[in-house]
Amino acid sequence: MSTLFAAWLLSAAACAHRASPEPSEAPAHTKHAHGEHHGGMPHRFENAEEWVKRFEEPERDAWQKPDEVVKALSLPADAKVADIGAGTGYFAVRLARAVPQGRVYGVDIEPDMARYMSERAKRENLGNLEAVLAEPGDAKLPEPVDVALIVDTYHHIGDRVAYMKRLGEKLRPGGRVVIIDFRVESPKGPPRQHKLSPEQVRGELEAAGYRQTQTHDFLPDQYFLEFQRG
Repeated sequence: MSTLFAAWLLSAAACAHRASPEPSEAPAHTKHAHGEHHGGMPHRFENAEEWVKRFEEPERDAWQKPDEVVKALSLPADAKVADIGAGTGYFAVRLARAVPQGRVYGVDIEPDMARYMSERAKRENLGNLEAVLAEPGDAKLPEPVDVALIVDTYHHIGDRVAYMKRLGEKLRPGGRVVIIDFRVESPKGPPRQHKLSPEQVRGELEAAGYRQTQTHDFLPDQYFLEFQRG
């Protein structure tokens, strides 16, 4: 398994602060940089063709269990889904295949990742997958979605309560936010001091106006939490 992890850029002020990941970090399907003064971890990821070798390595499937995750979401064939911090499209392409009559927005603030994902959607004939170039603090979703999936990324978000409030405005009635991130005790993921407990995640989502509706326990190193507004 590679020793890389990707981060979510939510502050432009110091986006060049750190250009490479720490050696103890595990790969994620996201990338980005910063939000450090809000509690996020700094990173900057460019050159998608190089990063895809790390983000998409086969060993990741054993612990990330992407197909099981998508199955657990129980998505209708016409669902609209946002993959927040989609990077090279590790989850986005799987989501697109799961909702053939729906729409998947692969959201990323790194232009080269958005470019790569758009080209990948064409190569893999996924006409329902659209790359979205976001802005710091705003996913820039073009329409409301049924599910917003945030994998291995939430702990990098700066000003998480404000971000989640804004994201909630782009959920359809009954829409869900799904957060998958590393357990504090897991040997994978970022350094321990940057990990968040599920209790902290739950508290922040409640502060943003959500309530937890479901928990899945089949991931060996991560928690898998579902939330709805109100």
